[in-house]
Amino acid sequence: MRLLERHGFQVQKYDSFGNPIIVGHIGGQSKRTLLFYNHYDVESPEPLELWTTPPFKPAIRGGALYACGAADDKGEFIARLAAIDAVQAIKGGTLPCGVTLVVEGEEEIGSPHLAQFVREHAEILESQAAIWEDGGTDPEGNPRTDLGYRGILCIDLVVETLKMDAHSAAAHIFPNAAWRLLQVLSSLKGEDERILIPGFYEYARQPSKRDFEMLDILPNYDAWAREAFGIKEFVGGLKSKDLNRAVFNSTCNIAGFTAGYQGEGSKTIIPARANAKVDFRIVPDQDPDDIFNKLRTYLDQLGFTDVAVLKLAEIWPYKASVDNPFVLLTKRTAEEVYKRPYLINPIAGESGLAYAIANPLGGIPIISAGVGYANNRIHLSDEHIRLNDFFNGARHIARILDGFAELS
Repeated sequence: MRLLERHGFQVQKYDSFGNPIIVGHIGGQSKRTLLFYNHYDVESPEPLELWTTPPFKPAIRGGALYACGAADDKGEFIARLAAIDAVQAIKGGTLPCGVTLVVEGEEEIGSPHLAQFVREHAEILESQAAIWEDGGTDPEGNPRTDLGYRGILCIDLVVETLKMDAHSAAAHIFPNAAWRLLQVLSSLKGEDERILIPGFYEYARQPSKRDFEMLDILPNYDAWAREAFGIKEFVGGLKSKDLNRAVFNSTCNIAGFTAGYQGEGSKTIIPARANAKVDFRIVPDQDPDDIFNKLRTYLDQLGFTDVAVLKLAEIWPYKASVDNPFVLLTKRTAEEVYKRPYLINPIAGESGLAYAIANPLGGIPIISAGVGYANNRIHLSDEHIRLNDFFNGARHIARILDGFAELS
């Protein structure tokens, strides 16, 4: 709060959403407002002995600043303040547009209160576009952004067929929880990877021709993946040219399976209980609550009414248009700063909380613009940012601020 106040923000602290959420605002010459999302919490720096210098005593060496949170996310936050200072310096102390900064303290545990906060305070957060917490360059030094994230539904499937494990001599009459659960899992997806839950694809938005054009420009990391993970063949026999496009395929993934005896040698038992952790990655317009309800109905129709389906986590998908004027402004200004092509990824394979801000604010576009590169060692010892990346990130943000008020 003190830091924002020193940079001219009007600041408010909200204490009823877990760790405090801080909102700062500066007015601008136009009615348009650009929102920034950041967080002040960090991952634990342990094991401490792996750090070259203490994690909370920043050290500069070799053209980089080392500290816990240097990249994730305090370097991003400070670069944005530097950009605001720079624009004010050349605009007579004013900004061409308004700026709202939302800084929370629970990102590293999944931001459990962010969506509720934005819904309840959408009026004070009203804006026409937003810049997410991360961003920077790819392994080849090209600036890049993700315009969206797939959603996710994480569940636990639990089967109990007996009060306790039994001797397998009774396997001809006693029900086996492991077999029961395997039957459930095999009913979720076909050999062609198509998910079998009725209505699963009902609301899935199809990628556009422009989405595919942007994906085809992106580098392909199939050779790296084959070597790093020992992959002989990708899912569905996908070839190199199709790997990037496959991000628009929803997935059903078994993340873990537990049942029966797991020790060395044999133990002839009938498992009484089995459970499987399953996650569904979903694409824009699919709803994790809708998928959960359809799954429950489907299992009941198949006669699996005894199978418990526990919801563990859910995140909604989000995607901005590649032709949005704000995205085009970000591309033009990035290429001015970095002197390299700006790579636009229409949607990332992972899931993110951009929806928590974008959706309540009317589906505003969200991009990434930051100070990262491929080896910041985020969440690891010797986390750092390169000083040149910091300067370029700040320059990029400054140019976005300078041009944002003129967008229609």
